[in-house]
Amino acid sequence: MSSSAEFLSNLKEAGQSIISTRRPWRLFLDPSALSLPSSLSEATTRLVQNLTHFLFNYTLLVLLVLFLGLIYHPLAMIVFLVVFAGWYFLYLARDDESLTFFNLVTVDDRVLVVVLGVVTVVALVMTGVWLNVIVSLVVGVVVVCLHAALRGTDELVVDDHDYQSPYDPMLSDTAAGAYTRV
Repeated sequence: MSSSAEFLSNLKEAGQSIISTRRPWRLFLDPSALSLPSSLSEATTRLVQNLTHFLFNYTLLVLLVLFLGLIYHPLAMIVFLVVFAGWYFLYLARDDESLTFFNLVTVDDRVLVVVLGVVTVVALVMTGVWLNVIVSLVVGVVVVCLHAALRGTDELVVDDHDYQSPYDPMLSDTAAGAYTRV
């Protein structure tokens, strides 16, 4: 009995940790921060910066759209919930920026999101709902890209190591790909 109470307590603490350490939804959904970009370069810069800053929020948004696309498919819903448990324990409930397996391999957040995304899509396609998965992913990606391009980045605090402009390789002074900031 105490082990189940301890598990529920740990689950509650992990949930509170997620809410307290991730980007606030008020900041993410602030309608006053939405504006049309003045150029394509500004839109792509906003896209990259917002995807970097709000990766957690965008990941949950795409998972929600995928979940809603599977509402009428019970087997796929069960598979999705099992895969979502993997998302929760491997990505959503962590406090640090990387995941270490057996003290040997360290996986970055972006790599982990891609790997979990591929596992999710493959698992759901194997249940026979491939069209729903594709449509849900397309809708989710379109919504994420629209939000990221329309959301202004003026008030966001971005560390230099977290953000690289998509135009940085064009600003390099060597052909080898190494570049310096302007």
